[in-house]
Amino acid sequence: MGVVEGRLGGLLIVLTIMGLAFPVFFNALVQGYNRPPPRKNVYVPSDDPGSDSPQQVHISTVGADKMRVSWITDSPSLATVEYGTSPGAYEKSATGSTSSYKYLMYESGEIHDVVIGPLKPNTVYYYRCGSNSGPEFSFKTPPASFPITFAIVGDLGQTEWTKSTLDHISKVNHDMFMLPGDLSYADVDQPLWDSFGRLVQPLASQRPWMVTQGNHEIEKIPVLHTHAFTAYNARWHMPYEESGSDSNLYYSFDVAGVHVIMLGSYTDFDPTSAQYQWLQTDLGKVDRGRTPWIVVLIHAPWYNSNKAHQGESESIDMKDAMEDLLYQARVDVVFAGHVHAYERFTRVYKDEANNCGPVHITIGDGGNREGLASKYKNPQPKISVFREASFGHGHLVVANATHAQWTWHRNEDDEAVASDSIWLTSLSSDPACKN
Repeated sequence: MGVVEGRLGGLLIVLTIMGLAFPVFFNALVQGYNRPPPRKNVYVPSDDPGSDSPQQVHISTVGADKMRVSWITDSPSLATVEYGTSPGAYEKSATGSTSSYKYLMYESGEIHDVVIGPLKPNTVYYYRCGSNSGPEFSFKTPPASFPITFAIVGDLGQTEWTKSTLDHISKVNHDMFMLPGDLSYADVDQPLWDSFGRLVQPLASQRPWMVTQGNHEIEKIPVLHTHAFTAYNARWHMPYEESGSDSNLYYSFDVAGVHVIMLGSYTDFDPTSAQYQWLQTDLGKVDRGRTPWIVVLIHAPWYNSNKAHQGESESIDMKDAMEDLLYQARVDVVFAGHVHAYERFTRVYKDEANNCGPVHITIGDGGNREGLASKYKNPQPKISVFREASFGHGHLVVANATHAQWTWHRNEDDEAVASDSIWLTSLSSDPACKN
């Protein structure tokens, strides 16, 4: 990997000289905003390079009672997972598929994808991947009913800031982790995808990680690599098929009374697009008696009073196309990333406070190398309730069918003290918002 990394680094220098630097590919250059100096990535090497030892292990939910286990090996290995409810006792096993991908001069390891189940809710399972000599991992399945706790943060990256965020999250019990785009910040440097997988494995192997894509997952290079989302789609297979979606870039799932929708800011979203048609159909199928809450994750925020990422199509045009759908369906909360800061809006629709609109929250403060977006527009809009440029993460505790508590914690706090907190009432329980 050192050779590949060196070659790729040389290629990036050439691309920069050619005028094809990252801002062209990833919209990293923000007009009218000077971002603080970047921080270096923390590279996590393989413990056993060249072997069939499982690495980059992460899990994600599939349907009501199954779990996808994904991992990578440097050499060929069986795509098999053995699992059970007691340490070292694996009563069941399942076999899946193996794939790989190429990106310029980089060739990935063996990417294994196995769906296991049916599983019992709120239960700890012990498992091992591949060969019988592999290490034992464990995870806990989400509950079948309320309460449920989500840990949520976007724009994670892999820096010392990231490590601080992950450490904070690890200290608070949660049932599921959700990430609204911008995972590894590999930005075409593929070995950084491997490093990111190793960095998050301690958490991602224990709780389901449900993610959507951001601009840093595009990794499309004119002429040299014309396909977008190659690494993201290969490494982070989400349960899009189960929700009737035709793309890994947008999907939905139900968990413990919450309907979660992951949307794609960087694929077509106009009313003629497949994503729009899918969203319209998906929202029409929601049974608020069974899932009283609807939570949506996007990458580019529709509401934003930070000076960063203003005027982008992925925010403005997507909002114009889809806001009516979310409002009519009485979506409760919309989480976004992209802007490297925290901001919470009141319930809003069409740029005005509206008691039947969703709460919009920007949580793109996970710790990426680009630093914080510290400049806000003044005066603060009336619909913007709380905003702060600090790294951190949030917890959404859905207590029951009618009430949930959102809290945001900044990384500078050694203790788990909420910097922003609000109780939410589900719109499905509000008589004034009945359709």
